Amino acid sequence: MTAEPEGFRELSGRELAKEVRAAVAARAAELTKNGRQPRLAVVTANDDGGSAAYIRSISAAAAREGIACDVARTTTATGITATLTSLADDPEVHGIILQTPLPEGASLAALATLIPVQKDVDGASPESIGRLVAGLPAFAPATAEAVLALLDHYGVELRGRHAVVVGRSVVVGKPAAHLLLDRHATVTICHSRTPDLAAITRQADILVAAAGRAGLIGPWHVSPGTTVIDVGTNATPEGGLAGDVDPAVTGVAAALTPVPGGVGPVTTALLLRHVVEAAAIAG
Repeated sequence: MTAEPEGFRELSGRELAKEVRAAVAARAAELTKNGRQPRLAVVTANDDGGSAAYIRSISAAAAREGIACDVARTTTATGITATLTSLADDPEVHGIILQTPLPEGASLAALATLIPVQKDVDGASPESIGRLVAGLPAFAPATAEAVLALLDHYGVELRGRHAVVVGRSVVVGKPAAHLLLDRHATVTICHSRTPDLAAITRQADILVAAAGRAGLIGPWHVSPGTTVIDVGTNATPEGGLAGDVDPAVTGVAAALTPVPGGVGPVTTALLLRHVVEAAAIAG
C-alpha cells in the first residue's frame, strides 16, 4: 500500500451528500404538504444488471427523501418514444430520466429531445446541454455538477487554476469542462487519443478523471499538490467498483475522491435536488 504524504486529504462525498439530502427532504416535505409531491420517472428498456442496480438505488434514495419514483419499462425504441411523450405531458411528473443502454437502433440524442428541459433533471437532452454551454438556465448533468460541488465543499480554488479533464463524454467530461470554465478555471480536455497523456495531466492543479477506464491515471500522471476527482465507476471481477485512478496516486497527489464514496453519493443527492427544484418551478 502506498503511503499517503503528509497533508493528503481524502475527499469523501458522504458528508456533502448527507447535507444535500437533508435539504432535499425538507423541501420535498414542504411541497408535498402544499399538495405537490415531487415525482421522478425513470424510463428503461434494458435488462442490464448495472442499470437495474442503479434504478433500485435511485428509487430507494428518492423514497427516503419523500420523492415519488415511478419506473416505466419498455423494450423498443417505439415504446420509449411513446412513454417519454406521455411523461412529458403529465403535469404530475416533474423529472424524467432515460436510462441507458438503449435497444439496438435507438438514438439517445434523438430520444432525449422528447424530455422537456424543465423535466430533464439529469441534463441529457441536446437542448439542456446547449443551454448549459450558452450559460442559460438548465439542469446540468448531475455527475458533472457533483465534481464542482465536491471541489467547493472542500474549498478548492478554481479561479485561474489549470483543470485537466480526462474524458469527453456528453454526460460528464464535456459538461464538467464547461462548468469549470464558468468558474474561471483554465481547462484542458484530454481523451483516449491524446498523445503523451501524462505530460498534460502533470500540469494540472485539478485533475478530473472521467474516461471510464479502470486505473487509467497512475502516480506518473499527477504532480505534488494536484487535487484529483475520480469519476470512474468500473465494475471489478469481484463485483465491486474501481475508479479511473490508481489508488497509488495518494503517494503524490494532495487530495483524491474515493471510489466508492466520492462522486457517486453526491451525484445521487444532486439528482434528487433537481427533482424537487423542478417540482417547485412547476407550480
